[in-house]
Amino acid sequence: MSLSLISRSKPKHRAAGRKKPNGQTENQMLVRQVLGAMEYIGQLELVNACLADTAKKVTEQRDTARSERDGFEVELGKARMLLTPFLAAEANANAITVPPAERDTTAIEDQATAPIKVTTLWAAHGIGPVVRTEGSTDPAHLPAA
Repeated sequence: MSLSLISRSKPKHRAAGRKKPNGQTENQMLVRQVLGAMEYIGQLELVNACLADTAKKVTEQRDTARSERDGFEVELGKARMLLTPFLAAEANANAITVPPAERDTTAIEDQATAPIKVTTLWAAHGIGPVVRTEGSTDPAHLPAA
């Protein structure tokens, strides 16, 4: 295919057959858009009013529930104060006592062991420290045996 066959007589993205609106029809379109926007804003204002009313009711319910909860907490505190002596008496009556533990050491495997003697290897084998002589034959720097 040759490059000369490709024709670009029309612009690529132009809408074919579409008329350009004149001033009067364009104004009518804009008026319709404004009226539609005004209607939509009215609906949003109505929704906003409903949401504000709902928020007010929920806030009142929350405050009522909090005050009831506070009243219940006060009653619960009073009930605990009254119940505390009874709970202490029951705990004392049903106390579980256990004798002090004693370990039976009569078996040979449970006998106490003697302390383990820990010494250095030099002391255990009766040897002294290893001294390097660095090839010296002078006995003055060697430890006495």
